[in-house]
Amino acid sequence: MDLREQGQAGRRHPWETARARFFRSLIGRHTAPGGPRRVLDVGAGDGWFAGELGREAAAAIVCWDVNYRSADLVADLPAGVVRTATEPEGMFDLVLLLDVVEHVEDDAGFLDRSILPHVDPDGVLIVSVPAYQALFSAHDEALAHHRRYSPRRLRALLTPRFEIVARGGLFASLLPARAAGVARERLADVRPAEDQGVGHWDHGPGLTRALGAVLGADAGVGLWLAEHGLPTPGLSTWAVCRPRRAPGP
Repeated sequence: MDLREQGQAGRRHPWETARARFFRSLIGRHTAPGGPRRVLDVGAGDGWFAGELGREAAAAIVCWDVNYRSADLVADLPAGVVRTATEPEGMFDLVLLLDVVEHVEDDAGFLDRSILPHVDPDGVLIVSVPAYQALFSAHDEALAHHRRYSPRRLRALLTPRFEIVARGGLFASLLPARAAGVARERLADVRPAEDQGVGHWDHGPGLTRALGAVLGADAGVGLWLAEHGLPTPGLSTWAVCRPRRAPGP
């Protein structure tokens, strides 16, 4: 969860839990048997996803977020998870860049300076971004997004630096609702309430499970189609990448 979206809700938003299951599934498919050994979660926010990942893999996980405050750095964390507000050292066999580059004005320079040096030559980078500039809204502004990405725009950013081994969209079922919300915002000048982010989910367990099941099925279908060469649109677009190898002599 983005630190800007933290609230007091007692339950995780179904979007967040379904998203976590989806990316854990991608990690399982694209990392070595036994899982990654050293993980860098860039823009890790409150670190919940890192904690969930740490329960499944015996990995050392570094959560790097420039917005961490002193209290965030001394918080109790799951075993194997550390936080830092400054760029870590070394290489990692898995780097997660989940909903991060839209926050960075110079996305290409950020990849060159701060991401590529940390991806092991045999490692994996997993990237996700909010999709489609036409859906840019007040919610994006509140989260300090500079842009949203079409699948083509994300490929253009990644391809000079990485080999894309898998790509697709996530949560196609949410596209109509987001498009309707953006249209209402623009036509009627109605902006979403500040307490509508994922950190403010306070609905009961029945609705939480039901919506989680719908979003989980949506994510599963999208992943199956992507694996069969049919990447679909979604509210997010994602890619699994490996570093490009330098040509031999």
